Parts: sequence; C-alpha cells; structure tokens
Amino acid sequence: MEIGNMIVRQLVNGLSLGSMYALIALGYTMVYGIVKLINFAHGDILMVGAYCGFFVLTAWGTTPAALSAAFIFSMLVCALLAIIIERFAYRPLRNAPRLNSLITAIAVSLILQNGARVFPFIGPNPRQYPTPKTVSFDIASISVSNIQLIVIVLSAFLMIVLNYIINRTKIGKAMRAVSFDMHAASLMGISVNKVIAFTFGLGAVLAAAGGILYATAYPQVEPVMGTMPGLKAFVAAVLGGIGSVPGAMLGGYILGIAETFTKGFLSSQFADAISFGILIVILLVKPTGIMGTKVREKV
Repeated sequence: MEIGNMIVRQLVNGLSLGSMYALIALGYTMVYGIVKLINFAHGDILMVGAYCGFFVLTAWGTTPAALSAAFIFSMLVCALLAIIIERFAYRPLRNAPRLNSLITAIAVSLILQNGARVFPFIGPNPRQYPTPKTVSFDIASISVSNIQLIVIVLSAFLMIVLNYIINRTKIGKAMRAVSFDMHAASLMGISVNKVIAFTFGLGAVLAAAGGILYATAYPQVEPVMGTMPGLKAFVAAVLGGIGSVPGAMLGGYILGIAETFTKGFLSSQFADAISFGILIVILLVKPTGIMGTKVREKV
C-alpha cells in the first residue's frame, strides 16, 4: 500500500513538473514548425518572465490579485522581448543557412544571461522567490500542495487556450498555413512576417507563465535559471515530435514523470542522465518523435 501511495505521489509530482516542461516545449515546437529554427534563447525568455514576476510579487505580495498581475506583466514583457528578438536577430537571417540562425540563437541566449547579470536590479546572485503560503490537501490519501494544483490547472488551461487559438481562430489558421508552405501563404495574402512575430510572442507568453510557475515550485531565481529547464523542454519537444503541438505536450508530461520517478525510486543524481538518455533513445528508435511525421525533402 505504501508503494502504491508513493507511486501516485510521484505521479502528481511528475504531472506538475511535466506541465512546466510542456508549456516551455510548446514555444520550441511552434517556432520550429513555422521557421525551422531551434530557438535556444527560449529558456532565457523563461528567466526574464520569472524575474518580471519576482519584481511584481516582491512589491505587491503573493495575493491572488498580485499573482495575476505578475502573470500579465510577465507575459506582456516576454512577448514584446520575443518579437523584438525575432525582428532584429532572426528575421534578417531567415533565408540564410540554418546554422547561421542556430548560432545567432545561442548568441541571443548568452546576451540575455549576461545582460541580466550586469543589470543592477537583477545581478549575478540568486534570490529567494516570493511564493504563496504552501497548503497541503489530502486527495484520496495523497498529499497535494496548493502550488502543485496551481501549476497543473493553470498549465492545462493555457494549453487549452493555445489549442483553441491554433485550431479555431483566423490567426491560428494563418499559422498553420505558414507552417505548411510559407511562400504559398504569402501568395494568398497572409502577412508571413506578422504571423511569425505572433508565433514568437505566443511562445514567449507560455514561457513567461512557465517561468513563474517554475520559480514558484522551485523558489529561487538567477540569470542562468532558464538553461536547464530550456534544455529539458527541448528534449520534451523532440520526444513528442518537434513541430507537433500535441507532441510537445505529451513529451513534457512523459519527461516530467520519468524525471520524478527517477528521483523518487533511484537517485536525484540520475534525473538529468535519464532525461537526456530518453532523447538519445528516441533519436535512435524514432527520430521524428512520438507524434512527428516523416517529411521527404527533394534533392
């Protein structure tokens, strides 16, 4: 019975962690689906979002109203930052070889990290993140904290909203058209530049939410905090099938559950090795990911 409770407890922890990975992975997979770019600066957008939430919550406290304001402010700042990065760093290289864009993405990541280090109101030192008071609930004899509930429910809500935007709105239809064939979409009157900028902004909104949720679950912020969650989310996107929105969600949950089960039943020292080991296995067995599809390229 104790083993069963422990399994369920780790499953809840895995869903909480996987929800955050899924939110971040969606930004990777949307951008790749449209412009075939691995945006390695995406994890640092998460860091910026976490710091935006930090400043709001430090000033106003951790009330529900302050938490809502932190999410809104963080999402707006990160969306604007991502659109600026796309306009001045990625758009001029859109027709260049992919390696150029990849190197630029790494450069943008380093600029954000080291820029945060030198800003006097951020600095290089870790800071304690203000979090709501932790309250535990017993659900079917399993202890679940209010923070875990917030992470799981809010992540699910944001993913539902994203699915609605992609599948039910005009801009979502334009995103799918640009993803399918950018040049044909432009001939049909779709503003490709606006759609790509919107995609970057939408991914950054999810990363901002993921940043606040991650910092709430692991209450510490520092300029390099986005590196490991960003890499794990990239693994989740590849695991689910890079370019597939449902695949990114599924990959995030699988990775989160695998990581928490490793910490719970083996050792926390193996957690990162298991995560990246999953990436190696999936690339060997099914390089397109669980929900990815093979794409033939004409030579």
